[in-house]
Amino acid sequence: MIGAEAMSVIRYRPRGAREQATAWIGMVIFLGSWAMMFAALFFSYGMLRARLPVWPPPGTPPLPRLLPGINTLIIGLSSVAMQRGLSAARRAQAAAVLPAIAAGFLLGLAFLSLQFVLWTGLWRAGLRPEGGAYPSVFYGLTAIHAIHVAVGLGGLGWLLTRAFFHAFGPARNLGLRLWTGYWHFVGAVWLLMYLTVFLI
Repeated sequence: MIGAEAMSVIRYRPRGAREQATAWIGMVIFLGSWAMMFAALFFSYGMLRARLPVWPPPGTPPLPRLLPGINTLIIGLSSVAMQRGLSAARRAQAAAVLPAIAAGFLLGLAFLSLQFVLWTGLWRAGLRPEGGAYPSVFYGLTAIHAIHVAVGLGGLGWLLTRAFFHAFGPARNLGLRLWTGYWHFVGAVWLLMYLTVFLI
């Protein structure tokens, strides 16, 4: 006869697996909806660019490449840091989880700070949202992405608090996995934005 404790373990494991699957499906749907929104924005940007004979339009200040390039490196490193934190949690290396998440969080803050520096410089150079479709699309893309980064920083801050109390381990890392996946998504969108908006 199976004891009550064993029966509770048997019942608990499938329930935990279902909860994790539900959380992953929720995150996939969440990211999918945002991916469609960004796809629509990129499509609008492409249509606008295809209709204009000269890009950027004459009289508009050129977009810098160095500062966004540095930001691309920063958000890439933050994504690597988050992945290292997740790997450390899976290997039961609790001491390495907190520094990795802290590095990802601080690099994310640096990214957002440099975005404000970029906007301020372009604003002073005369690139204003009311100046036409070109600056409107630029500010729309970068601002919406920055909002997503800010949401991600909120999640990373929550992870940082939990990691301080050693809440993550091989069997307890669902929140860390979900937010790491979200952070990878934010980084991938920025890389695409850097290539299409600033370089090409």
